[in-house]
Amino acid sequence: MERVILVSVCLKSETFNEESLEELRRLAHTAGAEVAETFRVRVQAFGAAALIGRGKAEEIAQAVRLNEAQTVIFDDEISPAQQNNLEEIIPAKVIDRTRLILDIFAQRARTQEGKLQVELAQLKYLLPRLGGKGTALMQQKGGIGLRGPGETKLEYDKRRLRLRISKLEKEIEQVKQERSLRRQRRGQIPLPQIAIVGYTNAGKSTLLNALTNQTAVYADDKLFATLDPTTRRVRMPAGGEMLFTDTVGFIQKLPHSLVSSFRATLEETTFADVILHVQDASSPHRAEQAATVRKILTDLGAQKTPLIEVFNKADLLSPARQALLQAQVPQALFVSAARGTHLRQLLEQVEEAAAYRWKLHRLVLPPQSFALLGKIYEKALVTGRKEKPSGAVELTLMATDGNFASLQKLLKTK
Repeated sequence: MERVILVSVCLKSETFNEESLEELRRLAHTAGAEVAETFRVRVQAFGAAALIGRGKAEEIAQAVRLNEAQTVIFDDEISPAQQNNLEEIIPAKVIDRTRLILDIFAQRARTQEGKLQVELAQLKYLLPRLGGKGTALMQQKGGIGLRGPGETKLEYDKRRLRLRISKLEKEIEQVKQERSLRRQRRGQIPLPQIAIVGYTNAGKSTLLNALTNQTAVYADDKLFATLDPTTRRVRMPAGGEMLFTDTVGFIQKLPHSLVSSFRATLEETTFADVILHVQDASSPHRAEQAATVRKILTDLGAQKTPLIEVFNKADLLSPARQALLQAQVPQALFVSAARGTHLRQLLEQVEEAAAYRWKLHRLVLPPQSFALLGKIYEKALVTGRKEKPSGAVELTLMATDGNFASLQKLLKTK
């Protein structure tokens, strides 16, 4: 296991962001590292050359030797020049939070699309950092921060890297077109689409598994356990099914390169009929994490989509703590995906929220119109069917205004 040292830097006039530092520790653990030591460095001003002063850098270098650490990870982004200057003093790889997240994404990407997006983000980050060292440096150091998708080692010189970036951008553009076609096909299925979003490790995958009564979606108590979106059909209390999509978790200081590379994936959220914002109710940082998610949803243009606040891991709360949270966020629904509690109430709320677009209707179909049943099932979510004494069939269904109008038109012309 690779041993690492964490470094958090803040101005003397400010306080350390302990939440961010704890998250960095968890990120390092997720990447497969053992944290040997943590430094909290106060500076009068952030140094342009190395972010911190030489004396503190030499202190970190001594800790690297004592702990036999291979990597030093800074909690904030460092420039290529700062990285090079720090590595002149510190006898280890020096990387930042962004590079660590990219490394985790490389390990977690399972689909071809995910691997392409991760590699593009990695190479765009890496390009200005190669300097004159290029391939030789990367082959020499390896390990955390230099792993490509599927655990391959990143080995590029600048010329090859630029060619690879160009090729990846073309391949991802093709992926975007294919995703758009899949979305169009899914849009033709008469099922409301629900997006499950939230901070990383809030329990989104566990929730989807619980709702579908299966464990097909990978779930783990690590950050970014899910990277590639997964869509499953969920049986609803009123009848019929809806499509639920589990998405990649959000995080503070999410690298811009990742947001850009994964935009096609994240945009799935903007096409949802309802968004489930899953939050870890047991986390002392829940409010800050929720704010991070809302900001990204706003950046994606999904702020107007109906949203349900789902407070997961309620089984870990004391009654007093849950009462306090309920008072702070009255609209929140408390569930435990791990124990399967209050999931029916959640699905009922989803049905209510989806009704703004998928409205409830009743259709009475006389025997001479039975040939239209196939068309009705294509355009609407049929939740109930009742045979009448006259031989007619009464259907209870949910449909968008456009779909229902087309159904009425079909019935009139029949």
